[in-house]
Amino acid sequence: MKKGIVLKLFLFTTGLCLFILAVIFIGQTVFFKQFYVHQKVKDVNAALQAYEQDYLDYAVDTQGTAKLEQNFYQKHNTWITTVDTRGNLKYTDDFFMEIKLRHSDDAMFSNKTMTIPLYSVINVEEFSGDNSFLTPWIQEGEEIAMEGLIMNGQPVIQRMGRGDSSLRDESRLENRQMVSKEYEVVTRYANPIEYHEQYPTFLVKGIITKVRIPEGAGVSRYTNHLLLERIKAFQADLLYGDWQDSKNDYQIVDYEENHVNYKIFVDRIQDRDGNPAYLFAMTSLQPVNEAAGMIKEYYVYIIIATLLLVVLASFYYSRQITRPLLRINRTTRQMADLDFSEKIPIITKDEIGDLSRNINELSERLHSHILRLEQDIEKEKQLENTRKEFISGVSHELKTPLSVIQSCLAIMKDGVASHKRDYYFKAMEDEVKRMDLLIVDMLELAKYESGTYTMDMDSFYIDAVIERVCAKLATDIEAKQLHLDLSLKPVEVLANERRIEQVVVNFLSNAIRYTPEHESIHVSILEDGDTVKVCIENKGAHIQGEQLEKIWDRFYRGEPSRKRSTGGTGLGLSISKKILEMHGVPYGVTNTPNGVLFYFHLNKKA
Repeated sequence: MKKGIVLKLFLFTTGLCLFILAVIFIGQTVFFKQFYVHQKVKDVNAALQAYEQDYLDYAVDTQGTAKLEQNFYQKHNTWITTVDTRGNLKYTDDFFMEIKLRHSDDAMFSNKTMTIPLYSVINVEEFSGDNSFLTPWIQEGEEIAMEGLIMNGQPVIQRMGRGDSSLRDESRLENRQMVSKEYEVVTRYANPIEYHEQYPTFLVKGIITKVRIPEGAGVSRYTNHLLLERIKAFQADLLYGDWQDSKNDYQIVDYEENHVNYKIFVDRIQDRDGNPAYLFAMTSLQPVNEAAGMIKEYYVYIIIATLLLVVLASFYYSRQITRPLLRINRTTRQMADLDFSEKIPIITKDEIGDLSRNINELSERLHSHILRLEQDIEKEKQLENTRKEFISGVSHELKTPLSVIQSCLAIMKDGVASHKRDYYFKAMEDEVKRMDLLIVDMLELAKYESGTYTMDMDSFYIDAVIERVCAKLATDIEAKQLHLDLSLKPVEVLANERRIEQVVVNFLSNAIRYTPEHESIHVSILEDGDTVKVCIENKGAHIQGEQLEKIWDRFYRGEPSRKRSTGGTGLGLSISKKILEMHGVPYGVTNTPNGVLFYFHLNKKA
């Protein structure tokens, strides 16, 4: 007895889904998100206040600062560091470079020594392990060129290179955040001249006198590239005056990277010497461990109300309603994409069972009709293309012989050169024979290309076929006084004997036609596992590289003159190509040191 699907869907779908979705939506999208962000910001704020005192007490050198930063991250899962009023990391004497500047007309740079924090232009990993080759010129004693801007009376490095000519090469080093910021700021001015009046540029050269690279635990301070990039971006905003901290010494900024949200905390403090500085912290809003801990508190409010509903609804709804509906939806979507491979199992006797049965029947009928239609359309297209190509080819190739016959008849009709009457009759007879051969070849090629021809396979010995063909063409070989060299072995293959013999005739005839007199033709059989390779090599001129693929085209003749009298109908190789393709075997042509080699493969009889 059928049970009404309408009643099922109304009672369970409307009631349970609306209630559960409302609870989940309100709880997770509104309450939990706000709760998580608020709690995270609150915890980080409290941790920053404690860190400020620890920084003043224990951050007296690079090692002490690095240890404080590592401990803070391990405890609060938040990256933290300290920068000065120009945005530079404090205590970087384990990762820097000193440069002795050359004499300059600018007193700011002439014979001065500059200290460059290397984290601003290069990653620490590039100095260790197999990456040391990336910056081979950052070594003591090497020459270096630098360019940048004068900002607030102090130089700010943007790019460094081996020389001023390499400052735009890929091998240069640069502070990408400063460069990107410059492209942004320069558009605010009326023209670049006005910008550079505000921020003058400089270019200096010097010698690297000292390079310091961190070791051991100190390396980890410079491996967090996301934090370093944000610090450099903060430095760029600070130097260009886009970071306004006069109203509020404490700021929180939202940031997104790779679809992950972060909170950036900037707190203006005073260091041990009373100088202004910034605590710069960055934390992710999606760490798994923290989210798992917070969600436990969140589940306390909803676990009692939802546990019973989720268990009952999941058991009944998924087994009785959702599963067949989803299966039907997936199957019908595949049917819309013309995929009829999947059938819907009929497990109920209600309206869903009737619908599944009807969809399965519809799928079978549509599949069979579409297959028949596609086959009919494909056959019709092949036949239409064959007819068009046949008519086009015949009409093109019959123009010349018909013109010759017409000219001969006109001459004979006018009585001109009557003493050559037999000559003109012979010329017309030759043209008629050539047209007959052309039409036979065209009809045979059209048969192969129509898609309706079936290639029957049988077993035979390929060496016997080759010997039979050589006997047929012995007269043509003797006429040119050619030497035929046979390297055959009895091998039984599985193919269409008559058509393979036709391929051998075409390849060997082609070799005879283009082999100079008194030269040789080599025919061989090579076994290769489950296949056999038939090779026909003739001595003579090579085929030009651009012609190697064209020789398989219909009406293409390989000799430079392209004469019909010496080049055949131009269809032999096209017919051979179709025959071999219908056999599904490799074939081809290649130049050898002494001539040209045509070859094809056949499958051995199992």
